[in-house]
Amino acid sequence: MEEFSVIKANHFKILTVLTIAASLSLGAYIYTAKEVSISVDDDTREVISYDNTVEELLKAEGITLNKGTYINVPLDIKLEDNMNIIIKTPKPYTLTIGDTQTKVESVHVKVNDILKDLDIKLEEKDYTYPELNDEVAIGGEIKVIKVKEVVEETKEVIPHENIVNNSNKLDIGVVKVVQEGKDGLKNVKIKKVFENDKLVSENVIEEETIEKPIPKIVEKGTKNRLASSRGSTRYKKAITMTATAYDLSYESCGKRPGDKYYGITASGTKARVGAVAVDPKVIPLGTKLYVESLDGTKDYGFCTAEDTGGAIKNNRIDLFFNTAQEVKNFGRRKVKVYILE
Repeated sequence: MEEFSVIKANHFKILTVLTIAASLSLGAYIYTAKEVSISVDDDTREVISYDNTVEELLKAEGITLNKGTYINVPLDIKLEDNMNIIIKTPKPYTLTIGDTQTKVESVHVKVNDILKDLDIKLEEKDYTYPELNDEVAIGGEIKVIKVKEVVEETKEVIPHENIVNNSNKLDIGVVKVVQEGKDGLKNVKIKKVFENDKLVSENVIEEETIEKPIPKIVEKGTKNRLASSRGSTRYKKAITMTATAYDLSYESCGKRPGDKYYGITASGTKARVGAVAVDPKVIPLGTKLYVESLDGTKDYGFCTAEDTGGAIKNNRIDLFFNTAQEVKNFGRRKVKVYILE
């Protein structure tokens, strides 16, 4: 009976030891469990894991990391309690620079982060659409506008000014050049802006005059009154012409008394003092005139354009006189012919 009590006591001791060992083992097992947060593209879940490393956890959770996937911790790192594992998978986008479109992938959704991920650097003037701080929808397009500014220098002509001054000392219709004009020259700086190599604007940012223009100055005659023996007479134009003289002699008109049209003008009037021959393209027949002498001799005076002559062309006028001696005395001289109103 005493022997049985000893055996029973030993069994109790063994059971106690085993119970304690089991309790210690279970406590150690429970102690190795970790609470871990896994975020995949902002989809977050909380898990309790007894795995040793991150890689083992992901495998247990059925999470596969494809090429280009971002994870914030190394795969071989040991799991820790309250660890946050962040995973971002690549997303497709279309990148457009100028006329070139490229299909790209990035784990980011904000334009600025996507461009950094693709190692695309922007210069100071460059911009994007959407803007850098905006998010892009998956599969969306990012337009990069590369801006280039170029300053070009060129020389440009400065047109001279035309100045017209009225002068009552000059006959109406007469224009006198007082000063010849000359164009100037300037150096011009132009800023041209290109977006993706296409010109979008150009502006003059600086001008420097190299040579100033010289204005052309002319005087325009306004004098339209002629002082004569009849008083003041208005005229609408004055022309300096070469004057000759003719009479009814055969030497002057090529006709003899008795010839058809002898002594008759081209207008059908009788040849006489005061009837003059002109070029009708310059002075129409029938025009009232006044012929002024320019050499100090007596003016021929008032007359009418009634005749023509084979040698009377352009700015020439033939004045009728009664005698051959008067024709000879007159000869050839410059006169001013006033076309009367």
